[in-house]
Amino acid sequence: PEYLVGSKHRKQDYPSDASKMPKPEVVKEVLGRVQSIKFEPVTSKYDERDVMLYALAVGEGANGPTERTLSYTYENSQNFQVIPTFGVLFPFSVLDQMIGAFGSDFNPMMLLHGEQYIELPGPLPSSAECKTRAKVAGIYDKGKGALIVIEAETTDVATGKVLCTNQISSFCRGLGGAGGPKTNPTDALLLGKPQRKADATHTDKTTKNQALIYRLMGDRNPLHADPNLAAMGGFDQPILHGLCTFGFATRAVLEHFCGDDVSKVKSVRGRFTRHVFPGDTIQTEMWKEGSRVFFESKVVERPDQNALVGVVDLREPQAKL
Repeated sequence: PEYLVGSKHRKQDYPSDASKMPKPEVVKEVLGRVQSIKFEPVTSKYDERDVMLYALAVGEGANGPTERTLSYTYENSQNFQVIPTFGVLFPFSVLDQMIGAFGSDFNPMMLLHGEQYIELPGPLPSSAECKTRAKVAGIYDKGKGALIVIEAETTDVATGKVLCTNQISSFCRGLGGAGGPKTNPTDALLLGKPQRKADATHTDKTTKNQALIYRLMGDRNPLHADPNLAAMGGFDQPILHGLCTFGFATRAVLEHFCGDDVSKVKSVRGRFTRHVFPGDTIQTEMWKEGSRVFFESKVVERPDQNALVGVVDLREPQAKL
């Protein structure tokens, strides 16, 4: 997991004591405020430049302008398309509203990005004006903290069609013990990985400036750029965004099981389990079971634990009449 704070937060917004836990009565009050949030809809625009920059930010093009790479990074490519996980960017500004509900009773340095899910009814257009509406889908008592799940639906303003739906699961350390459900219904969805050698393995070397590039997509959490703030978070250097690793893993599945056809991706779900440093080598192992691809991404330089585990559900081919 990684510290998850909104793009409006600056270095001076972070208290030096990130271990101070709120009192039980404060926990209930804070979670009550979060539960009652009425999120304001967020409108945004993107174009081909944003789509291409995102592809570069998640490692596409590192080996030069191949035909498959150009399909994600060159607007004049005959098969120009959008990497599905570009859609995780749409609800990011919504998180600022959630963090605002915490007020001064909760240190945002105690907020971790635990899981991400994105579902797409079809390929994303290369440009659009979007409107994102969000709600609190659930709050779960995990003992030492609370898991808050935000669901955000993004539609195309011009057509009214749904572009994608995201679920962002954030673990709030110190906000546990307030009661309520303990088990998230999605917990079991990452289980079932086949007990055999991986069907495919994909290796990508990240660059030293990978996080600096990815933060241009909108997630300007200084943890990914400022060495002093990274040290406050217990890291030797700034870390890579979990959602950047999420994009790397999705690219691997696209290449090995989709023939780089983004229309085959129905949904992607991932759980962040360990940090990645810019410059690390990400190795993603994949197993296909029916229309589901299980994946595990680890850092080659520290292979004792996965950095990300997840599943990609593929769209079943429609039967021809």
